[in-house]
Amino acid sequence: MSGRGHSHTHPGAYKSDEATRALLLSVAALSVTAVAQLVIALVSGSVALLADTLHNFGDISTAVPLGVAFWLGRRPPNDRYTYGYGRAEDLAGIFIVLSLAGSAALAGWETIHRFLHPGHVHHVGWVVVAGVVGFAGNELVAHYRVRVGRKIGSAALVADGLHARTDGVTSLGVVVGAAGVALGWRIADPIMGVGITLAIILAARTAARDIYRRLMDSVDPALVGQIETVLKSAPGVEEVEHVRVRWVGHDLHAEAEVVSDCELRLSEAHDIAEEAEHRLLHEVPHLARATIHSCPCRHGGRELHTLTAHHKPKE
Repeated sequence: MSGRGHSHTHPGAYKSDEATRALLLSVAALSVTAVAQLVIALVSGSVALLADTLHNFGDISTAVPLGVAFWLGRRPPNDRYTYGYGRAEDLAGIFIVLSLAGSAALAGWETIHRFLHPGHVHHVGWVVVAGVVGFAGNELVAHYRVRVGRKIGSAALVADGLHARTDGVTSLGVVVGAAGVALGWRIADPIMGVGITLAIILAARTAARDIYRRLMDSVDPALVGQIETVLKSAPGVEEVEHVRVRWVGHDLHAEAEVVSDCELRLSEAHDIAEEAEHRLLHEVPHLARATIHSCPCRHGGRELHTLTAHHKPKE
């Protein structure tokens, strides 16, 4: 049959391997950055740098559930988990959101404490260096995670990469705060601590929105339009009635109902559906499977699904 003699998508194990490799390399880079920042934060007493450092350590901790999710994603489907274990990424995303919320709370607490009990920031030059290092490290990690995530279709890895990019911006805030202190404005440091805390909260909000959409099977409406267009281009498809798409881990799964000539033999209708699926696998990135239900045209106004219509919700 068409579409079965060659591969259209990366094997799930390969995708999980590449995602795990990206995760490990980026964690190593962030660990070096965070440890360097922590040492300077403790020596200098900069609350803005401490808030940024806590945020970076929070990023490192999120690698654990993501790594477990990628490992689970390698497991094949079975009679209980018939779609496989790809949804583990979404569960890991919940942990990431909670971790971000915890980082925001801790950074906010430290900032309030500094407002109530002002302190001195020492070694301002080193604080500036730490901020620049934090920005460079996070931007490098962000670029790598986003590139790999988009390549393999991992929304969780892309989101984590964009999150790292936000961290880089907060590191620049540390530099601004240190510059203010150097100019004699001591309150600049806790003020930047407030800004960093707000940045973490915004990152948590964005992550929570994305994870919610994944859990609710949300996809880009343009993707549905693309699938409909591809199906209509298949020879023998007269109409496309319903399209449903969902993400399962790194892969897309689609279901569609198409209408063909009612005079066709069963084997001919099957060939049309097979060709339609074949085109989808070629033209829709990250699509792993498409189930095509073939319906005959409504000859003489006859309804096709009268027997089951009362069991289905109205659309």
